Amino acid sequence: MAIGSSICGVSAIIAGKGAIEAEDDDAAFAIAAILALGAFGLFVYPLIGHTFGMSDHAFGLWAGLAVDNTAEATAAGALYSDEASRIAVLAKTTHNAMIGFVVLGFALYWAARGQAQHVENKAEFLWQKFPKFVLGFLLISILATVGVFNKDQITSLGNLSRWAFLLTFAGVGLQTDFREMKRQGLRPFIVGAIAELTVTVVTLLLVLGADTLFKL
Repeated sequence: MAIGSSICGVSAIIAGKGAIEAEDDDAAFAIAAILALGAFGLFVYPLIGHTFGMSDHAFGLWAGLAVDNTAEATAAGALYSDEASRIAVLAKTTHNAMIGFVVLGFALYWAARGQAQHVENKAEFLWQKFPKFVLGFLLISILATVGVFNKDQITSLGNLSRWAFLLTFAGVGLQTDFREMKRQGLRPFIVGAIAELTVTVVTLLLVLGADTLFKL
């Protein structure tokens, strides 16, 4: 729940699961909770943005920082405006780039507490725990930035990414047992909701402050 709330939702949870050797049921619960909370924010964020009279740039930045999942951040921005959607994607992409460092931090912390296998080779341990898809993310981002792909190829890669995520979510769904989630109780969900609310309020205040100072 912590890594999902602080970085990029489902992708971070999946990466963190391998780093700390989490149980499948715990990871499935965290994913379901994060998706449910994100879906709620998808409709509430634009209302808050209009209430505060936020500019497209400011709202897009807020959505990219506060909404966990990339798809939901993009959708929240799109509900506000096309410009807000583009800014949300840029902010969320920058946010996502931090996932590797956070996952490594979690893995090292878990190992230090004796809750992971004994570490004999630190370099091997780091490579084993590092989420490899982050390297692919960075590589494709660099290639797209330097113009290796044309517009049609970028569109095709985007479609491929969405289908890959669809398969991932389907796999998660096959392992999600709502009866098990019920047995875990509401406490983890409430903790996640409090974390989401904290992130929402803090980032909103930061963006509003930056908008006042720098006229985003």
